[in-house]
Amino acid sequence: MNYETILHEIYQESKTLPIIGNVSISIPELTKVDPDKFGIHLISIEGEDFGIGDSNEKFSIQSVSKVLTVALAFSFLDERIWERVGVEPSGSAFNSLVQLEYEKGIPRNPFINAGAIVIADMLVTHLENPKQDFLDFIRMISGSPTIDFNLKVAQSEKDTRFRNAALANFLKSFGNITNDVETVLDFYFHQCSIEMTCKELAHSFFFLANEGKTISGIQVLTKSQVKRLNALMQTCGFYDESGEYTYKVGLPGKSGIGGGIAALYPKNFVVSTWSPRLNEKGNSDLGMNALELLTTKTGMSIF
Repeated sequence: MNYETILHEIYQESKTLPIIGNVSISIPELTKVDPDKFGIHLISIEGEDFGIGDSNEKFSIQSVSKVLTVALAFSFLDERIWERVGVEPSGSAFNSLVQLEYEKGIPRNPFINAGAIVIADMLVTHLENPKQDFLDFIRMISGSPTIDFNLKVAQSEKDTRFRNAALANFLKSFGNITNDVETVLDFYFHQCSIEMTCKELAHSFFFLANEGKTISGIQVLTKSQVKRLNALMQTCGFYDESGEYTYKVGLPGKSGIGGGIAALYPKNFVVSTWSPRLNEKGNSDLGMNALELLTTKTGMSIF
């Protein structure tokens, strides 16, 4: 498969599409990003890298980080993780309070905000130095020691935390947050603020396409755990647009309101895209189009 030629074709075709969507306004710091940035990076299972556009420019990965916090919690809690968070698609907005009340404080899945906050609580409990330990984990799986938090983004999220604070306090009222709410939220805002390039993001997700092993051969999760996490991405990775994404793309993936998407075809490749313009569901419009073109041109998807 000539990935270099295919990425070039996708990039050129994507540039001719109508301009749709806007950068996220929910986090003020993200509104400063150039909305017309666009990058794609693909790493094959053999370790070959292919990038185009703004693929080496760092951006805030936001909710894409939720896959990585789940992976870390899964690595030491295993199936106990699902005692406090479900594995079903939400069908509702990612920050819904109504659904959380209806389901008595058990978030539908770990990729909606309430679920990710519960996972953050687990990590705060089990890690000695949660923020640094998580950052070390990210640097290890990506092979990039320079990955860091964007402190301005983290502060911006804290300054506008009202709905996430409501979710966290609601969870606390149901007994599904065990630590101090502000401590858990501080971790959550920092995890979302992590900055990566498309290349670093693709490398970070490599273990999920490689039966749990990083590019350097470190076993992060078991094959069974990887299967389950990939299944969650397929059904829940794009909030209440997960069905549409699966229909068009057919790859496990996760989006973030920073405009990033990471997706993978097990035992074949990992691909990441970045385009800050979001559709009404909070997903990168150009990124989703690029991934649809990728699976169409290569004929490679899990279906």
